[in-house]
Amino acid sequence: MKKRKLFASGIISLAALLLLPMYATDEVTHCAFAQETCLNEIFNDDDTVIVDTVDVDTMTIGIQQNDSTDEASDDGDDISDDDENLPWPENVRHRIEKIFDNTTIFNTSMVGMKIYDLTADSTIYERNASQLMRPASTLKMMVAVTAIDRLGAGYELKTRMAYTGRTDSLTLRGNLYVKGGFDPTIGSDDIAEFADSVKALGIDTIDGNIYLDLTMKDKDRLGEGWCWDDDNPVLSPLLAGRKEEFGERLQRKLRQNGITVTGTCSNGSIPSGAHTLYIKRTPLLEVMRRQLKRSDNLYSEAIFYQLAAEVAGRNTASARHGRQAVNAIISKVGRRPSAYYIADGSGLSLYNYVSPELEVDFLRYAYRHPEIYDNMLPCLPIAGVDGTLSKRMRKGAAHENVKAKTGTVTGVSSLAGYLTTANGHRICFSIINMGIRHSSSGRNFQDKVCQALCK
Repeated sequence: MKKRKLFASGIISLAALLLLPMYATDEVTHCAFAQETCLNEIFNDDDTVIVDTVDVDTMTIGIQQNDSTDEASDDGDDISDDDENLPWPENVRHRIEKIFDNTTIFNTSMVGMKIYDLTADSTIYERNASQLMRPASTLKMMVAVTAIDRLGAGYELKTRMAYTGRTDSLTLRGNLYVKGGFDPTIGSDDIAEFADSVKALGIDTIDGNIYLDLTMKDKDRLGEGWCWDDDNPVLSPLLAGRKEEFGERLQRKLRQNGITVTGTCSNGSIPSGAHTLYIKRTPLLEVMRRQLKRSDNLYSEAIFYQLAAEVAGRNTASARHGRQAVNAIISKVGRRPSAYYIADGSGLSLYNYVSPELEVDFLRYAYRHPEIYDNMLPCLPIAGVDGTLSKRMRKGAAHENVKAKTGTVTGVSSLAGYLTTANGHRICFSIINMGIRHSSSGRNFQDKVCQALCK
């Protein structure tokens, strides 16, 4: 009897194994798609810190569906048309409330958002707008507004090479100096330019030392509140290829040019009266374009420390001075700087706290000042076209319409920028999702709000 039961059980198990692929096909396909989606988020998102990972449950047959906003398309076709008879801006409010009604992500997370009609000079929609939140990389937008306002669109980042002493036949009897100006763009071609300027003196020997002047900023090489396991930029005022290798690479290039340095390379300040050999100049807007389009943390910190140096004057610049520069704009827009905290210039810090309404205030301030708006707007990512928005909102009314700064750190996804509605009104907005397990949940919610606004 026991043998017959075991035999029957084996037959049933075998049948189940044979039938399983037939019934599991749809779910396996879904899992494969979910895996590909997660992988794309890891390798294709250029934002601040990539936090989404391929979880084990994405590989499991019968995986639980993601939140409704995660599965919706980004073309805006699923937005209800039952608001067509409503007047502006009630129709937009109705669409946004529909999005909230059809999502479950806020069962375990929160959002702060503010949408402002620049044309009508009035608020269209807000929710938790004054709530303090971590902005992630949308802080870069605030730094950019401050930089153009305080430094001017024509500002240049400068790195200066100079020498002391005199030339005697083929020998420079003196020292070579390079003063760092925190230019993040310096690479191999620039090192070659510096070395060629020395060669232009007609020498083959430097009977002296090379000194790197790092006095522009303090000695902190990491920002306040940065995570030790993040891919953090190096906060040095003199970099080469994003690393503290300027001196080493300059010496190597000098040797390749047939120039011998008898002394050593170390840190030291340029003395007054030194003769300028070469100055590398990089336009602020060139740095800002990468700062905003690609959300480059180093480039944003470089701009932040230009502000810090301007505030510090002859003193050594620090993050505190950069914070004072941003706080000055906070005061200009009618807010209290003490109500917020700006810890760094990139949004990496866990200590940054702003609000959606403050970000909207900065966007409104920029809009009212053409020098800021006209120069910053082309630097913002364009939906479905370039930068960190190249793979978002690739269809629908938001495509090529939304120009905004993205933000992503662990648990946070944000978006702040501009768009134009169907009736021609110019809009600025800020959306910050906090407490989300997957940044894609926040991104999809933000995209749907933008489609609702643009439709």
